[in-house]
Order: sequence, then structure tokens, then C-alpha cells
Amino acid sequence: MSPSETSAATLRPLCVDLDGTLVKSDTLVDSLLLLARNRPGQLLKLPGKLARGKAAFKAFVTGAVELDVAHLPYNRPLLTYLREQHKQGRAIYLATGADQRLAERVAEHLGIFAGVLGSDGATNLTGANKLERLRAHLGTQGFDYIGNDTPDLILLKHATEPMVANPTLRLRLAMRLRGQHAVQSFVERRTFARTLLKAMRLHQWAKNLLIFAPLLLTHAITRTKLYEALAAFLCYSLTASSAYLINDLLDIEADRRHPRKRLRPIAAGDLPGLGGVALAVLLLVVAFVGAHWLTFEFQGWLLVYLVTTLSYSSILKRFALVDVLILSGLYILRLVAGAAATSTVISHWLAGFSLFLFLSLAIVKRFAELENLRASNSSPKNGRGYLLADQEQLRSFGTASAYAAVVVFAIYINSTDVVKLYHKPNLLWMTVPFMLLWLNRVWLLASRGRLDEDPVAFAITDRASILIGVCVAAIVLLAL
Repeated sequence: MSPSETSAATLRPLCVDLDGTLVKSDTLVDSLLLLARNRPGQLLKLPGKLARGKAAFKAFVTGAVELDVAHLPYNRPLLTYLREQHKQGRAIYLATGADQRLAERVAEHLGIFAGVLGSDGATNLTGANKLERLRAHLGTQGFDYIGNDTPDLILLKHATEPMVANPTLRLRLAMRLRGQHAVQSFVERRTFARTLLKAMRLHQWAKNLLIFAPLLLTHAITRTKLYEALAAFLCYSLTASSAYLINDLLDIEADRRHPRKRLRPIAAGDLPGLGGVALAVLLLVVAFVGAHWLTFEFQGWLLVYLVTTLSYSSILKRFALVDVLILSGLYILRLVAGAAATSTVISHWLAGFSLFLFLSLAIVKRFAELENLRASNSSPKNGRGYLLADQEQLRSFGTASAYAAVVVFAIYINSTDVVKLYHKPNLLWMTVPFMLLWLNRVWLLASRGRLDEDPVAFAITDRASILIGVCVAAIVLLAL
């Protein structure tokens, strides 16, 4: 671009869309998710508001909740470009179909816009309506425009320099068919496959390997039962992924304020909110259709897991101690579901050991969260019900529970039940030091602020934990 062309572009107004363009997500969907989280009763009014038109619908939702504009997933390359243009003295306008009040709050936060044009409760400012408002506001002078979807086609057509940001496939195809070309493109998003896999949290599926435990510990493995356990594992994992997605949808605001959770696909705007809803429903349907081929008892436990998980995500995690009991109970539910799927009986030894072990892991997760907050001189703001002063008490609860699990296992080694399953049961004593080593190490790292907030995720990536697991497995095999 020549100096004269650069000067002309600088003098020409630049208009930018909000949803999907300046912000990677849809602020209306984000607001609806926040409404579902904080004021679910207001959802009953939505059909009536929608009947009055999209603009009235947006106005109601914007008035019902206050979206945190400071932590929206802004398109960083585009935002950098806009700030550069603003420094050069260019007039930039935020022209959006979002409600005017929300758009003004975004503009106030960024401080780079010369004006804001948004829906006003009567007119939905998209497509031709937006073009008409822009012309009325700017007069006969030309303008440049940045959009992302097909409603922006008419604006891109009349723009002197059309630009796109994270353009949808529909927009790209439509522009190609019309012979339109974008002068610049501002893209910031992950690949679709990577986004889906991350949203499903496949690494969390490791927890569901507990489904195989009842079958493996009875040493009564058959091909049929192994297939049943595998099918149960897949159904359980898909249900868990669906529950994680629902949790991410409802926690979108809190996740965006969190240093790590803000990178989750929904919070980061890489997976649209509506896409997250569709994926959660799809996974749930596949899981329960698959569960239809397993025992009725397994289907029941799968439903209990789903209801408990959603109750935990929406309400129960706010109550101190209740939350860790629920978390440990969810681990035990995996054992119960695995036993139901393979028609295997869970011994009282496994039940007792699991109760204390998983309670310790649930508590260390909360302890690690508090330790990380203490190290950063922050206070708990996630509504969990814990205070920094609770750390030492949680440490007492958690370490006591860990040692109780080891004691139960030690007593099990001396029981008559173990003789029926192992030819060399005394070798199992060699696993006890490894258990103590791993549990003590987890708590030591948590005390140093070096533990991932999820101990299971930590265990499957930590080399020392993997080595300890291999040693324990080898000892068990030698004892058979």
C-alpha cells in the first residue's frame, strides 16, 4: 500500500463487528449461559421475549445479567490491529447486532472506539439494518468493515476494504461464489478436531479405568466380561465428557477469570456455546444408547453418576466437605458401575480401601487449590466454601484418610480372601511402601504448591508416579 493509500485508509472510518469477530464467542449465547447459571427462573420468560423480536430478546437478556466484558475471549490479532489503527488517529466504530448497552460496556473497556452502534430493543442491528444505520451515522463517506459470518456479506460488499476475522465456512463460500475477496484476515482459533478432543477432556478418561478394577481383582476374566467392561468404560467416558461440557458451559464466566481454565475451548471461544450444547447432547445420546446393550443395573448407575455430577457442578461443590465427599463418591460409583456391567461382586475390602483413598485424593485437590491461592496472595473466590485458614485442617483430614486406605490394604493382605486369589500373597507387602511413597509424595508436592489441582491428571503425566505404578503392577503379577 502506497503512502497516499495508507493516508486515505487512516482517514476512512473502520467499522468492526463484535460477536465472532472482535470477540471469538457469541455474547448473546454467553449471556444466556450466565442466565442459566445465576438466574435459571428467568429462562421461563425467554419464549415470550423472543416472540417480541430478536432485538427485544437481546435487550431482556442483557438487562437480566451482566457479562464480564474484561474477560471475554477477544481476537488478539484483530485487537492488536485495531489498537494500532487507533494510535494512528483512525476513527473506529463498533457496529454490532448485540444490545447497545453490552456493546457500550465493551467499548468502554477497550477505549479505542469513536462510536458504538448496537441493537436498541426495537431494531436488530444486523445485515441491511446495520448498513442503513452506518450510512445514516457516517453520511456519504466510505468505510472499511470487518465481519465474520453471512449476515456481514452486505456490509463487506459495500465496504471500501472488506476484512474478515475468524470467518465461518459459510462466509468464505459465499464470498467465493460472489467473487468477493477480503483485504485482510485476522484468524485466531484452534483446529476443529483439536478443539473437540480438548473439550471432551480425554485425559480425564483415565479415571474411568476404575471400571475394570472389580473384574480384574476377582481374577475371573473372560472375553465376554472384558468386552462388557470395555463397553461400560466407553459409555461412562462419553457421559463424563458430556458432563464436563455442561459444567464448562455453566462455568464459562468463572473459567475465563481462572489462569488455566480460561484456555478451555468454550471459555476461550474456540468452541461456540451452541456447539458445546450440541456436542454434550450427542455424547450423552451415544452413551445411553450404548448402555442399552449392558445390564439394566449399569444403566441405573450411569444415570446416578450423571445426576450426581451435574448436581455437584451446579450446587454441591459450593459446600465445604460435602464437595470432597461427593468427589470421592464419584470415584466409587465407577467401581460400582464396573461391577454392575460385568456382574461382578465388589468385596468389602475394595470398598473400604477405595473410600479412604479417593477421599484423600479429593481433599488434596482442594488443598492444592488453596495452596496455589496462598502462594499468589489471593483469596478464594470460586464459591467452594473454603478459607485459606482451612489448609491445615484439610491436610489433617486428607493425610489421615490416605493412611487409613493403606491400613485397610495391609489388613486385606492378612485376610483369608487373599489366599484364594494369590499364590504368593506375602509379596503384596512389597506394594505397601510404594503406596506410602506415592501418597506422601502427592501431599508433599501439594504442600510445596507443585501439584496440579487434579491429582489424577498429575499421576498420568508424572514420571515418578508412572514408575511407582509399574512397580506395583509387577509385584501384583509376581504374587499371582
